[in-house]
Amino acid sequence: MNSLIIIFISTVLVNNFVLSYFLGICPFLGVSGRLESAFGMGMAVTFVMTIATAITWLIYNLVLVKFGLFFLEYVVFILVIASLVQIVEMFIRKFSPPLYQALGIYLPLITTNCAILGAALFMVTKGYNLLESVVFGFSGGLGFSLVLLIMAGIREEMYYADVPPVFKGASLTLIAAGLLTLVFMGFSGLVSS
Repeated sequence: MNSLIIIFISTVLVNNFVLSYFLGICPFLGVSGRLESAFGMGMAVTFVMTIATAITWLIYNLVLVKFGLFFLEYVVFILVIASLVQIVEMFIRKFSPPLYQALGIYLPLITTNCAILGAALFMVTKGYNLLESVVFGFSGGLGFSLVLLIMAGIREEMYYADVPPVFKGASLTLIAAGLLTLVFMGFSGLVSS
């Protein structure tokens, strides 16, 4: 139980996929313009990352390791992620058309979101068991969502800020992302994992 709490805190705050590993930058910068779309994307990524780590752990340990098919790891993981994203996309299109429209092109881009693939690959390299992998995937998604929502809030406030024209748009967004990274670096002494 103690190790699960350490994995959770470490993945959400200390080893955040976006701010520590720079994975998932495209949706981080693309969808963080509005809180509603950031929340929807964060929940979709959290769901896909959690389920993907569970399924990829099972496939990796019960099929790939058993039959010595390690070289198929990337292909299998990408196929699992792509399948899950299609299911999430169909669900959102049917039950929340406004969210589907707000996410636009970024919803299919979850398929190529390197944060999700990174979670599946890190799970293998860290040697997590199934429960640890699910906690790792869930907390990775929550960390992604947290950073996405914080950045969306900052960007909504920056929209009304009086800034020099040279800093408007991407410049100020990247500066804010850098400062947010520095803030999260303050959590580095929190856990020793």
